[in-house]
Amino acid sequence: MAENNDSACSHAGHSDSEELDQAVKECLKKIKHKVLVFSGKGGVGKSTVSVNLALSLANTGAKVGLIDIDFHGPSVPVMLGLQGYKAIQGKDGMMPYEKGNLKVMSIPFAVGDENSAIIWRGPMKMHVIKQLLGYVQWGELDYLIIDSPPGTGDEPLSVCQTIEDADGAILVTTPQEVAVSDVRRSISFCEQLKLPVLGVIENMSGFVCPECGKVVDIFKSGGGKEMCQQMEVKFLGSIPLDPSVVASGDAGKVFVQENSGSPTEKAFADIVSKINFE
Repeated sequence: MAENNDSACSHAGHSDSEELDQAVKECLKKIKHKVLVFSGKGGVGKSTVSVNLALSLANTGAKVGLIDIDFHGPSVPVMLGLQGYKAIQGKDGMMPYEKGNLKVMSIPFAVGDENSAIIWRGPMKMHVIKQLLGYVQWGELDYLIIDSPPGTGDEPLSVCQTIEDADGAILVTTPQEVAVSDVRRSISFCEQLKLPVLGVIENMSGFVCPECGKVVDIFKSGGGKEMCQQMEVKFLGSIPLDPSVVASGDAGKVFVQENSGSPTEKAFADIVSKINFE
């Protein structure tokens, strides 16, 4: 795996870029569905959606992989309680963290101190993304979920250029206009790259008071759905603002596993049922 600077990448026995490209092709052949999770801005719960989406799919019995390519702010290790985990180098590549039918890879698993800043330019990021695909032993998967950083920068572009047959992107927003307007740009990004938009999820949509049961629209509600109607993209559903989602993430526990049967868990399951992966 690449070192944390802009010097040449190194990987034992795999220094040739053509060999890396071939390894990526062989990896992608074994994965039925590839889904990118985007957001126009940070702080909308994109990684929370990625993790719970991956586990919701795994709960159906599917074999699922989850890649965290947010190099500058990886959240997946914290949300899964995997801080300090280091990937083992196997004979055919690095081993992702594996539990049941879920496999996970994040940049802190592969490089140095998880608190160290990643200082890479675009070409380095592209190379490392290819390494995370080609030199990690993903094996046969039904789904690969890619948690991308917010915005339309190097990492989302690199993934789109590397995974040419991706099923599409799921976009995460919150209801307020400042977030919805950024998602409009993400939809434009997908259109320019001819990447299908599988749908939009409105996160933090209404807060259900645990004391009285009254719904309070802290961040308004319905902004994501209205935007979908205007831009003619699929609205997948809303996820309420639930304090237990935050508590689960901070504790390194997956909400959909810890809160089976809750309204928020049912919202995730309903969203999964609406996504057309074909």
